[in-house]
Amino acid sequence: MRFQLGIGLLLAVLLPWAVRFRYEVRSADIDSLQNSLVGTIVALVAGYYGFRRVSHYPGVRASYNILPSFAAAYAIILTVFFFLRLDYSRLHFLASFLLCIGWYYVVYFKLQRQQRLRIGIVPAGQVEHLLALPDVAWVDLSDKADIDERYDAIVADLRADIPDEWERFLADRALDGTLVMHVKQMEESLTGRVAIDHLSENNLGSLIPGIVYAKVKRAWDLGLAIVALPLLLPFLLLVALAIRWDSPGPVLFRQQRMGYRGHPFNMYKFRTMRHGSDAVDARQAAMTRDGDDRVTRVGRFLRRSRIDELPQIVNIIRGDMSWIGPRPEAVPLSHWYEAELPFYRYRHIVRPGITGWAQVRQGHVAEVSDVLWKLQYDFYYIKNFSFWLDVLIIAGTVKTVMTGSGAR
Repeated sequence: MRFQLGIGLLLAVLLPWAVRFRYEVRSADIDSLQNSLVGTIVALVAGYYGFRRVSHYPGVRASYNILPSFAAAYAIILTVFFFLRLDYSRLHFLASFLLCIGWYYVVYFKLQRQQRLRIGIVPAGQVEHLLALPDVAWVDLSDKADIDERYDAIVADLRADIPDEWERFLADRALDGTLVMHVKQMEESLTGRVAIDHLSENNLGSLIPGIVYAKVKRAWDLGLAIVALPLLLPFLLLVALAIRWDSPGPVLFRQQRMGYRGHPFNMYKFRTMRHGSDAVDARQAAMTRDGDDRVTRVGRFLRRSRIDELPQIVNIIRGDMSWIGPRPEAVPLSHWYEAELPFYRYRHIVRPGITGWAQVRQGHVAEVSDVLWKLQYDFYYIKNFSFWLDVLIIAGTVKTVMTGSGAR
């Protein structure tokens, strides 16, 4: 970490500053030179900190987060400079940003990409299923010849009846500074799912997610929705006209979904299916399957680009939803899942969202067998409810919208 940050500061901050100081500086440019130096230092450090925070989540390719992390940091600093009317060099910031991005891509592709975790497994309790998880070099410590090797981490079922010799081994490895993890936490950190054989507490030891962040998140949701709605209104009107031109029926689709704390609400979307499409029952009507022939031509594009979700800004303003959270299910489907899956109702402990952890990791599902996996992603989001996880979901959503993955 010190190496990556130190070289980044030398290459992307001090080098542009030194070149400008040597060839361009005049007495009138001293303030601009100093402000640009301080600004690029803060931007690079903040971008690197944000990059590190979002990259430790499971299933995340660090290369996807380099550009958005540093672009956001530099943009924020430039915005502050603009509103405070501080002198700065645009060329200095641009050169710093490009050098910064180039350096961290080199670090990823030359160093981090070649790393593969080597994790030792203590042979006691229920640990065998870890061997099926990919991208890790698992070492079964049953072979005592491997005991003295160095590992990135040691995993054990700490709730099992572990023999004394293994207890001493774990204690010694912890004293040596090796990360020793319980099997459940190791599996969560590698898969981004929380097993739902029982309810799982969050990092504060509570079933209720962070109350303070929930209030901050609600204020952020409301403020962004109020700003976004008038800006998007002309575009929304064009989408509405395209829907009316494509097929007869109302522009908006309204459906009762299960919401925050288990209270139903009316969710709004742009209509993407033929009006009055036949369905066997309410549960079948609520499902959308691959290649569903009820979807219209315009509707298929709207689903792929996720534009059909934009009317839910109204739901965010009303307090029914958040920008980020577990997707709300139709009431008939929610009742079905509650009858089939344990603890399903617990996902309503946070506000449902337009996008969420399960959406960027798994996409759209409907069958109970698939919903079980989706629920594990939802539980992971609830347990790790935080600003940085939301940032990662935003980045994943941008990628999903651009590729159209997971749409039906």
